[in-house]
Amino acid sequence: MSSRAPHLSTRIRPASRADLLAVFRIEQRAFPQPWPYVAFEQFLGERGFLVAAQAEQVIGYIIADTITNHGRPLGHVKDLAVREADRGHGVGRQLLGSALSAMEAADVARVKLEVRPSNEAAVALYRRSGFSQHRSVPRYYDDGEDALIMIRTG
Repeated sequence: MSSRAPHLSTRIRPASRADLLAVFRIEQRAFPQPWPYVAFEQFLGERGFLVAAQAEQVIGYIIADTITNHGRPLGHVKDLAVREADRGHGVGRQLLGSALSAMEAADVARVKLEVRPSNEAAVALYRRSGFSQHRSVPRYYDDGEDALIMIRTG
């Protein structure tokens, strides 16, 4: 991932039903085991389902939510992807930052996520955003790849 500045015209906003097809297409191209379309429908209206758009064209998205863990709110970044042509411009960082800000506003002190170790760009983004590796889960993904569980406390 490069350190180029974010696109000035990129706007982060809540996802809408009209965004779902674009989000799904980005998901299909970004991941070897993409989520099904209906999975995105379930998160519509959630404060942590955000899209990055340029001139109303979706170029990336994030899905994050908050769960209760031992009586305390725990944030969970579930999915984050940016259209390949728009990677390296800080769009992922903007999306992640917006989701983290929303969770902090909801008094979330810890945020977790799962990421493939082979997704080096994502691992680097998360480390730069204050996440550290908590543990590894063997064969987490359907294709047998492990997952890194990363936590951000702040």
